[in-house]
Amino acid sequence: MCKVENRNNNNKRKRFVIGAMGLRKLGEMRVEKLRDFRMKVRESKMKMVLIRAVSTVLLWTCLVQLTALGGSWGPRVLKGWPSCFGESTALDVKLVSHVHTRVVPHKRVYKNNGYLVVSCNGGLNQMRSAICDMVAIARYLNVTLIVPELDKTSFWADPSDFEDIFDVDHFITSLRNEVRILKRLPPRLKKRVELGIVHTMPPVSWSDISYYHNQILPLIQKYKVVHLNRTDARLANNGQPLELQKLRCRVNFRALRFTNQIEELGRRVVKLLRQNGPFLVLHLRYEMDMLAFSGCTQGCNAEEVEELTRMRYAYPWWKEKIINSDLKRKDGLCPLTPEETALTLRALDIDRDIQIYIAAGEIYGGKRRMDSLAAAYPKLVRKETLLGAADLQFFQNHSSQMAALDYLVSLESDIFVPTYDGNMAKVVEGHRRFLGFKKTIILDRRVLVELIDKYTSGLLSWDDFSSAVKDTHAQRMGNPRKRLVISDRPKEEDYFYANPEECLQASDDDDEPVNIL
Repeated sequence: MCKVENRNNNNKRKRFVIGAMGLRKLGEMRVEKLRDFRMKVRESKMKMVLIRAVSTVLLWTCLVQLTALGGSWGPRVLKGWPSCFGESTALDVKLVSHVHTRVVPHKRVYKNNGYLVVSCNGGLNQMRSAICDMVAIARYLNVTLIVPELDKTSFWADPSDFEDIFDVDHFITSLRNEVRILKRLPPRLKKRVELGIVHTMPPVSWSDISYYHNQILPLIQKYKVVHLNRTDARLANNGQPLELQKLRCRVNFRALRFTNQIEELGRRVVKLLRQNGPFLVLHLRYEMDMLAFSGCTQGCNAEEVEELTRMRYAYPWWKEKIINSDLKRKDGLCPLTPEETALTLRALDIDRDIQIYIAAGEIYGGKRRMDSLAAAYPKLVRKETLLGAADLQFFQNHSSQMAALDYLVSLESDIFVPTYDGNMAKVVEGHRRFLGFKKTIILDRRVLVELIDKYTSGLLSWDDFSSAVKDTHAQRMGNPRKRLVISDRPKEEDYFYANPEECLQASDDDDEPVNIL
């Protein structure tokens, strides 16, 4: 009986062990299936992520290519500009809000020879052309350019920084396939500059690019950082490599784009003007500082002459102190007065009913000096009369930002007439040539003052006076022409930025990156 019970217990034990082994195997099978399921889910998710990533890259690639083909790469001042160095057409401004599309070109890789720091001097347009020169120089020397510092100590005392006037990010990225541009020096070098351990110098005016290669580059390689403290007219107008000249244009017409705030206000001004028909921009250079600097006092009373003379002596960087106003005027070296301007516009048969936008600061002598011009052309307007005080509050005491606004409106005008060949007059003239040789009347002041004096003294009838003025300016309307070159007197020859002829003849490959070396 005991044997039977033992046998039964052994059978039960065997069945228990077999059952336990079955449960274990079943559990292992379930775990394995769960593991397989999780692996499949993970693989599926990874495939979805990969598909989404590839799709996003493809979509962005298509968008970039379409944008590039659409010609939206360069700067657009108002609604949209023609492609640089392509066929130029007048701006088709429909005056709607425009969002700039930024396509980043491939970065140019080169051995950096050092860092170039520049402090611009003068007004907005003098600094604008200088910036173009400095970019071209930095590119040619294979150095890194630090975003230029603007002049804050000139007569206008404008505290604006580069990024207050220009779109600094566009400036840097649009030129990255030419030259490396940084907003500031690397910390180690910045500290040295702050401690005054930097080589500072003014480059020689009107120099060839060979001067920078032979004289400035060795200094940069020696000191790692060179600071150029003057930049006005430091690169020659002529005799430079074609690729360098085109790069100067590319910076001017593509890379130097104003801030969105300035451009938006420019669109508003042009829209207001266009609502009332065509308009002429008159760059009436008859502000107090211009008269004091030039010594031109035609039409001023004795008290005003004394005030202008005191001002001229108060500024030591205005080197010419004793000036014969009458002689200078007869040589064509004075800005036209408002009265002379009114006679000239009438003689050129400018429509009395056209709107005239005055692109200038406060006219010296005020209403008394403007009466004759207002009588001849009653539709005189200024930005201050077109816009409210709230619109201009951010521009107050910022003359360069005000000048930027006038620059935009000047580009868009049906006719542009400067009364003096200052920096704005020259740079706008060249820019309008680039936009399709838009009508720009370049006044011959030497001939005009002689004709005006004969007419006002009764030696010429109105018809003879008007005919002579028209004949004088028949070929001075911004039409294509060659730059005048005077190799030994560069200040007297045509300014590169007034007539950048190298950039006005397009070719099929002009949109390719400039290759100087």
